[in-house]
Amino acid sequence: MLPRSDAQITAEQARNYRWNFTFNLLDGAFFWFGLSFISDSTIVPLFISKLTDNPLPLGIAAVISQAGWFLPQLFTAKDVERLARKKPVVVSLGFLLERVPTWLSVAAAILAGRAPTLALVLFLLAFAWRGLGSGVVATAWQDLIARCFPVNRRGRFWGLASFVGTGAGTLGSVLSAWLLATFVFPTNFVYTFLVAAVFINLSWVFLAQTREPVQPVNVARQSNREFLFQLPELLRRDHNFRRFLIARLLLALGEMGKGFITVAALRRWDVPDSMVGAYTAAALLGQTGGNLAFGLLADRFGHKLCLELGALASLGAFALAWLSPIPQGYYAVFGLLGIASSAVVISGILIVMEFCEPARRPTFTGLANTGIGLAGTVGPLLGVWLASLSYNGLFILSAALNLAGLIAMRGWVREPRWIQRAQLEA
Repeated sequence: MLPRSDAQITAEQARNYRWNFTFNLLDGAFFWFGLSFISDSTIVPLFISKLTDNPLPLGIAAVISQAGWFLPQLFTAKDVERLARKKPVVVSLGFLLERVPTWLSVAAAILAGRAPTLALVLFLLAFAWRGLGSGVVATAWQDLIARCFPVNRRGRFWGLASFVGTGAGTLGSVLSAWLLATFVFPTNFVYTFLVAAVFINLSWVFLAQTREPVQPVNVARQSNREFLFQLPELLRRDHNFRRFLIARLLLALGEMGKGFITVAALRRWDVPDSMVGAYTAAALLGQTGGNLAFGLLADRFGHKLCLELGALASLGAFALAWLSPIPQGYYAVFGLLGIASSAVVISGILIVMEFCEPARRPTFTGLANTGIGLAGTVGPLLGVWLASLSYNGLFILSAALNLAGLIAMRGWVREPRWIQRAQLEA
């Protein structure tokens, strides 16, 4: 198949826009509904805390949560960049790496009552399988979204898809809170993880219906060594992208305390399981509103502004986690974390696609996200040590890093969309 012009790709995007919008919207709704039953920030720490008092498994889960999706992307970028079709990677490989391991979480919950240590090992294995597996297919998935939706509609689509998804997830969090409160351990987690597995796998059916505008590429073959050796020159040449990466790394390190907020509430006030489910609802409500607002803001004003607002929300969340005198104050903490998460989901993903030409999207997204994954690996491990000393110290440092990232993003990074527009006008 011969390479196609931009006009041909744009025409196919327009022809399949409603179809792709509908099925990817359904994918998001079912996926987020299922994900609310195995929330990284609330349900997962709660389940682990039922199995052990050791903070290390919590740190491992936090590393997987923050780094699993990001870390593998650079190592798949070279091969993804050469593919004319991204959909087979997303659908076929994604089913094995993202969907299948959800059933192991159900098995871990079944074992929890009789063999807690085995259940913990199996759960962390499933959690890592799903987290790292999603990172393996993430570069292809991001390029697939970029191919299906033009730049001036990506924010609107992804914002609305995430809004519907997290709205469904909010309803799911209410049901998960009821399950956790109604049934005894570990039956409550068996039912919770079972709902998660069913809906996450159903979402794959809708994702598989995506119609991809195929674009053959003409990229020279490179060895892994050649590919990696070109990256420092890319960063040296692109000052704005390099500054953006530094700001994002600071914000990623600022998330080191995220996985410990639920446990801090449990240790400080001995909150019931049902309140933890309500914390999930608060996070999803914040994320639901943030998704819709940031999707609309991004298409009009660019993604940099959304990332700045998300950093401000994260700063407020950790400051409040440090200062709140009552457990009810953590509803606001999780609501602000939801808003911050929506900024990363909407603009943290989409802004990278605007720093480069379409053919180089996998490399730029892989470089950005793997760098963030490294920060997401170091941050939670440091968080384990700080949490063993003081949760308040951990939250103060997280707030300070978010403040530094906000200042860097605001004063040091230029919105790439306006740079491209100025170059076109010139």
